[in-house]
Amino acid sequence: MLSVLVPVFNEKKTVRDIVARIQAVDIDKEIIMVDDYSTDGTRDILKEIEAENGNVRVVYHEVNKGKGAALRSGIPYIKGDITVIQDADLEYNPEEYPRLIAPILDGRADVVYGSRFKGGEAGRVHLFWHYLGNRLLTLVSNMFTNLNLTDMETCYKVFRSEILKSLPLEANRFGFEPEVTAKIARRKCRVYEIGITYDGRDYAEGKKIGWRDAVAAFYFIIRYWLRD
Repeated sequence: MLSVLVPVFNEKKTVRDIVARIQAVDIDKEIIMVDDYSTDGTRDILKEIEAENGNVRVVYHEVNKGKGAALRSGIPYIKGDITVIQDADLEYNPEEYPRLIAPILDGRADVVYGSRFKGGEAGRVHLFWHYLGNRLLTLVSNMFTNLNLTDMETCYKVFRSEILKSLPLEANRFGFEPEVTAKIARRKCRVYEIGITYDGRDYAEGKKIGWRDAVAAFYFIIRYWLRD
């Protein structure tokens, strides 16, 4: 079974659509959604979604803590052998799941990253500074982890669930991305990358990550390298 782990914060416009898209994928699955104290009505919609779908479980934060904290709250509920992280917006397409999990099912990989910058997949043109920040963060992360990823900051990260459950994760916000990358590198996990489609939003459409998160990501890259 596939576990789909979905952190949610103020996504009332897209949350029903993303659940429908996940459900449409012909894979035995469970959906674990963690609401990070949404204030726009998302929580009411999630209660309806959970009541309507027997394979959906929703965990609620009573204070906003960040993406990393939301993922940690959802990990104990994972029952599937493979876990994929899915954002609640519509930037990433769940139709990619079969391709993303294939290297794990074949026994070749422990972790798979879906790269927005690899291969010939169609995708919306990126914001330049956001794109540049992603590439710089990936470069610096690779320098310290000795991996050759093209997209460390991607949402689509797929794990053998036992590995994800065993990682001592700490970062509360978007520091999750460099933290988990450093820790799977330290474990010598077999990491694959697959090119994915990407329909990125701009800030007017609700994108939440900003330059402060990029600065924090550099901090976490150095922090976990020094700790190692």
